Amino acid sequence: MSKEKISFVYTTYIVSTPEKVFEAITRPELARCYWAHENVSDWKPGSRWQHIRANDERTVELVGEVVESTPPARLVITWANASQAADPDSYSRVTFDIVEYDNMVRLTVTHDELKAGSGMASGVTKGWPAVLSSLKSFLETGSGIDVFAKPKSG
Repeated sequence: MSKEKISFVYTTYIVSTPEKVFEAITRPELARCYWAHENVSDWKPGSRWQHIRANDERTVELVGEVVESTPPARLVITWANASQAADPDSYSRVTFDIVEYDNMVRLTVTHDELKAGSGMASGVTKGWPAVLSSLKSFLETGSGIDVFAKPKSG
């Protein structure tokens, strides 16, 4: 496979506060409401984090390390499938930049250091728009969307 690295950037505007957006990303009980997963860590630089399926099995699906945590403006984490955690080359990086705009927030998620053509690159380009749309819905209406929904055939 190519050693080329790519980035995926997604920006959305949410009627909320930076504090609420940051908490929704980092508090497990909030993340499960729009992501069907919990992000678990103490969110201190150098600490591990886990992305755990919010169901009875509680499967750890993603792991990484907190690179930077500057609440409520910025969070940077490394990101890898739990099954590939031992391979340093499998890690990518996710940056959450949260900027206040009057009564709303501009959230920019940059997922970089992705291997071009990899399953992870393919997955994040489909996954982030659904997850961030669900986050927006959750913070603005109190209900997330089904991030596992599939297109209807017809």
